[in-house]
Amino acid sequence: MTPPDHPSVSAQADRLVELGVPELGGITAGRLREHAAALEDAALEDAVLDGAARAAAPGPGRPVLAVHPSFVSTARLATLLRRGGRAGFVVVDMSDLAEFTPTDDVRVPDAPLYLAGGVTRDDDMLGWTPTDAHAELARRGRTPLTISEGVSWLLQQPEMLEPGRCFMCIGSRKRKADGALDARTPALWISGGTGRDGRENKGAPKVGWCWANNHHTWLGFASTAGRVGRDSAQSPATET
Repeated sequence: MTPPDHPSVSAQADRLVELGVPELGGITAGRLREHAAALEDAALEDAVLDGAARAAAPGPGRPVLAVHPSFVSTARLATLLRRGGRAGFVVVDMSDLAEFTPTDDVRVPDAPLYLAGGVTRDDDMLGWTPTDAHAELARRGRTPLTISEGVSWLLQQPEMLEPGRCFMCIGSRKRKADGALDARTPALWISGGTGRDGRENKGAPKVGWCWANNHHTWLGFASTAGRVGRDSAQSPATET
């Protein structure tokens, strides 16, 4: 699909206020807007969307206002998603979602809110395995979205989740006690209302998982050109 106009950072902050995110994070709406305003500085946006990253950005090239999972957990944030009036949910066999943390190549700013620039769904990699896609993103000078970033994106642009065109967020992985990666990779797609999802969730946005070495023709790999927090900036070159 042709990406719709992407909302400004201030408009995204308004959307989070409308959804009740400040209350979930224990701050006021005014404080959340202050955080967002600090990020909207033109110099920070330029740092996120410099050069090739700006050319790859959806819509007018504005970044996604991401909610850090330490501010509001990804599982709680997912329940704010909506599609056709149905609320988002996390699959029952992913009760350990909070244990899926950023991969070694992903540097998430230590701030309640931050910007992820040049976010794309990367439909050109539909059918790739997560393992192969991660390597290709590194070659392109990009990093995959974390699952909290993917949810944050859909809170602002729910239309980016389409039948046959959903996406994985392989920037989040769980490490086992021995240091090896759990074989599951987080993904966002539309529930078919079967099995343990329940018929009542048919058509709802869903946080689930796929095996790291499996192919899925309907899942791309959402990625970003870089991330920016209030006091730090990252370019693609420093992330790879």
